[in-house]
Amino acid sequence: MILQNRIFLYYNGVVNLEHLQLFRDMAASRSVSKAAGMNNLSQSAASQHLQELERQWNVKLFDRTRRPLELTPAGSLYYDFCKEVVRLYAQFRADLDQECGRAAKVCRVASIYSVGLSEMSALEQRFSSTFPKGELRVEYLRPERVYEAVLEDRADLGLVSYPESRRGLTVTPWREERMVVVTGPSHPFVGRESVAPKDLEGEDFVAFDDDLPISRDIKRFLKDAGVTVHQVVHFDNIQSMKEAVALGSGLSILPEPIVRVDVEQGRLSVTPLAAEGLARPLGILRAKKKKLNPAAEAFLQLLLR
Repeated sequence: MILQNRIFLYYNGVVNLEHLQLFRDMAASRSVSKAAGMNNLSQSAASQHLQELERQWNVKLFDRTRRPLELTPAGSLYYDFCKEVVRLYAQFRADLDQECGRAAKVCRVASIYSVGLSEMSALEQRFSSTFPKGELRVEYLRPERVYEAVLEDRADLGLVSYPESRRGLTVTPWREERMVVVTGPSHPFVGRESVAPKDLEGEDFVAFDDDLPISRDIKRFLKDAGVTVHQVVHFDNIQSMKEAVALGSGLSILPEPIVRVDVEQGRLSVTPLAAEGLARPLGILRAKKKKLNPAAEAFLQLLLR
């Protein structure tokens, strides 16, 4: 509360809405340079603003001995303040536009890469038909960054796999994607009706990075089946995994919608798993305290059809 009172005391010239958004992005990205780029500023200008805040308030907002940057207790207070003010202003503008008959026309979506690979083009076409005057802005991010984008009001909606409940977020189940065995077009599995988990024993395997939920799910599935594969390489994105499989590095287990185009092009082949229990859940994230603008609400309803 003391810090917030001092914020208002120094509001003239030191802090405005753009400054609040800048600091919010610094704290979220833990980087002055990244936040500067997100706000179309030079790194020097962003650094000078931070230094001016700390000079005026006689308090350190970041621990500069840590990399990446870490907030100090005072910095955490100011970060929470910035998030709330920016959120309230965005809500006010949305409410005002609606009151004046100026319905917001932009829906900002943060999505994991793999949803974009298989879905976004078709979704954009459907959105244009449903909401002709609307604009869909999509940013592709790693899963953790999608959560941050929605919480920091840099996105109206987030699309993730294996959605997690988190404070400040509403999570809506979207759908589940069947997982299949993916191979090159000349692999011995091609042409079979299905592949039993035991058939994967000892196979060269293209895996997801260990820190991803889908990786843990696949490993659990293989362990429960008593199967050990030979992991030859791992990636944090499905596109690289598909390329590795196509080049003959090994087989993989991937969501079926992700590889449909590759199968049609003859680059990859898919074979169903002769076992249940392996599917990738997708979910939609939105901020609990935020009212969606008409464009975002239209896109949400499109997803849930």
